[in-house]
Amino acid sequence: MALSDESPSLQEALTVFDFPGTVASVTRYDAGHINESYKVLVHGHPDTYFMVQRINTHVFHDPAGLMANVVAVTDYLRQQYEALSEDPTRRVLKVLPTKPGQSFHLCSDGSAWRAYWFIENTVCYQSTPTPDVFAAAARGFGEFTRLLDDFPANSLYETIPFFHDTRVRFKTFEQAVAEDQASRVKQVTAEIDFARARADQAGLLMDQLDQGLLPLRVTHNDTKLNNILMDPGNHQAVCVVDLDTVMPGLALHDYGDAIRFGASTAAEDEPDLDLVHLDLPLFDAYTSGYLEAMGDSLTDNERQHLPWGAKLITLECGVRFLTDYLQGDTYFRIKRPNQNLDRCRTQFKLVSEMEELFDPLAT
Repeated sequence: MALSDESPSLQEALTVFDFPGTVASVTRYDAGHINESYKVLVHGHPDTYFMVQRINTHVFHDPAGLMANVVAVTDYLRQQYEALSEDPTRRVLKVLPTKPGQSFHLCSDGSAWRAYWFIENTVCYQSTPTPDVFAAAARGFGEFTRLLDDFPANSLYETIPFFHDTRVRFKTFEQAVAEDQASRVKQVTAEIDFARARADQAGLLMDQLDQGLLPLRVTHNDTKLNNILMDPGNHQAVCVVDLDTVMPGLALHDYGDAIRFGASTAAEDEPDLDLVHLDLPLFDAYTSGYLEAMGDSLTDNERQHLPWGAKLITLECGVRFLTDYLQGDTYFRIKRPNQNLDRCRTQFKLVSEMEELFDPLAT
C-alpha cells in the first residue's frame, strides 16, 4: 500500500480497524467541507471497499458522542428496513468497528478516525441533474426522517450545539463583525446590512419549537444533494450519508437546506451572481417528493411553514459563510481566496429571490 502523501495517523488507523482482509490500496476521496476521507480497497473474499475518515475534531469536539449517535441511528434504521423486508446493507451506513470493538479510533496524535463499509454502484450528485432525480432525493430524505419518527430524539448528543438555531448564528455573526479578526468588515458592508435587515426573522421557527408549535425530530441537518447516494440505473435514493450532524432538530430545516442547495441554478460558491437563481421546477419537484415521503408524519403547521424553512436556512447558511469569512476562514474548508464570501453571496441572492417568489409569507 502506498499513499501519495505522508499520513502517519492514517497509517496507524488502518492497522486498528477490523478489515476482513488485507489493505491493498488507499485513495484520497476529496469531498465535503469538513472531514478528510479515503477510499480503501481490502483484499479478501470478496475484495471490499471501505470509507475511512478523519473526523474533524475542531468542528466535532466529542467524537465519542458523535459516533454514539451514528451507531444508534443506523442500528435503528437497519431494524426499520428489515421490518420492511428491504436489504439494509445498501439502505443504511454500516460502521466498521476497530479490532477492540470500538466505533472509532483515537490515534496517538489525538486525531479521531472511523470507517464505513463502502456502498458501491451508487452516484453522488454535486448539482441537480433533473427534477425527477431531485424528487427522488426528497423521498430519500423524507423517508429518513419518517422512519425515525419513534426514535427518542432527546437521547441524541448535540454534535454541534445550536447548529441550526438561527438566533444563535446571528449572535455569533454580530460578534464576528464587532471583533473583525481578519480586518474584512469594510469589504462586506453590503452583506452585513443584508443580514441585519432580516435579523428580526431569525427566531421564527426556533421560537415555535420552544412554544411546542413545531415537533422536535431526529434530523439530518445537512441535507445537501451530495449527502444522499443514488442508484445510477433507476435514479432512486439508496442511502443517506454524512451523519455527523444527526441530532434533535426541525424537519423544516432539513427540507430548507435541500432546497437552498439543490434548487439553485449554480454552485454554492459561484462567483457570478447572474448565474444564481432559484429554480421553481426543482423547488416544486423536491417539495412534492418530500410531502409524498413524509405523508401524515408532517404536521399541518410544518406544511404551512415549508417556505420559511427554505428561506431561513438559506439566510442562516449565508450568515455562517459570512461569519467564517470575517473570522479568517477557520470553519469551512476553502480552496481559494474569497470562497466563503462567494458562498455567502449566493445564499443571499437566493434569499432575495425567495422573498419575491414566496411573498407575502416570507416577508
